[in-house]
Amino acid sequence: MKAVLCKEHGGPELLTVEDVPWPRAGSGEVLVAVHAAAVNFPDTLIIANKYQLKPALPFSPGSEVAGTVRSVGIDVKGFAPGDRVIAVCGWGGFAEGVVVPHTRVAHLPEGVSMDAAAALVLAYGTAHYALLRRARLHAGEALLVLGAAGGTGLSAVQIGKLLGARVIAAASSSAKLALCREYGADATIDYSNEDLRESVKRLTEGRGVDVVYDPVGGAYTEAALRSMAWGGRLLVIGFTSGDIPHPPLNLALLRGCSIVGVYYAGFAEHEPTRHLALLDELLLWLVEGRIRPAITSRRPLEEAAAALNEVAARRAVGKIVLTTALGRLGTGAA
Repeated sequence: MKAVLCKEHGGPELLTVEDVPWPRAGSGEVLVAVHAAAVNFPDTLIIANKYQLKPALPFSPGSEVAGTVRSVGIDVKGFAPGDRVIAVCGWGGFAEGVVVPHTRVAHLPEGVSMDAAAALVLAYGTAHYALLRRARLHAGEALLVLGAAGGTGLSAVQIGKLLGARVIAAASSSAKLALCREYGADATIDYSNEDLRESVKRLTEGRGVDVVYDPVGGAYTEAALRSMAWGGRLLVIGFTSGDIPHPPLNLALLRGCSIVGVYYAGFAEHEPTRHLALLDELLLWLVEGRIRPAITSRRPLEEAAAALNEVAARRAVGKIVLTTALGRLGTGAA
């Protein structure tokens, strides 16, 4: 099978595409024949050895896939060869096959395409878990989404609207903000040209926002924290800016607000039953058309390095999905 391999840590340009043996499903595992794999910012970190997950070299990046079951471990029940599935694999997804623990695999309903399913798990799963479980976002509250045109940002915009919030999307260009409005944002802020704090103050009539969804970090985190309403919740999603912020904690004290960490992979590991329950809800929303992944680019597996470069440089808008030969044939897709 073909696989994108990281043989030494560094940038995407060091990745190779090679033929490797198919892996085997062991105890408690499912071997998934990959049709589509989504590209995510953590993929750029894991190949540079800058992520909390540190697989041994060589390995394939790629943390979420959709495909069909090729085989299962002898003790695995509920999955059989040919089943359409989605899976959270952590790494290994940029390949034609990946072995995944059965607790991180879910059946894919008919009528859902493989690429849409592959783009669902991490971005929407993170936003869903963050807004529903960690922030306990209520209808009528004001939600500020930073980096709102990225994969996880657009997911937060959509889910925030679905939960009844007033969504303020912040991004770095008018084109990105137009996409945010297309996906439901009530108001937008171009923080490359506008002062974030003053814009939030204007849009909320001085009250501030109840929840901040922050996958960006850097200087925007403190500006967002200064824009919080009393009792607000700032969700720490990630640091695509490359800078882990150090906001003054007296701001949390003065606003009576919470700074809440969101680690979706840790949630999946420590609470697998709840993770699968939330994933089932997301799949239902996808089938019902209540959410729709913003897939802006579909590329063959062999172009993984170029896709990762776009994500690392923050040029990507929406989600990039890689497809294998199986995916391009349309086998098992809706």
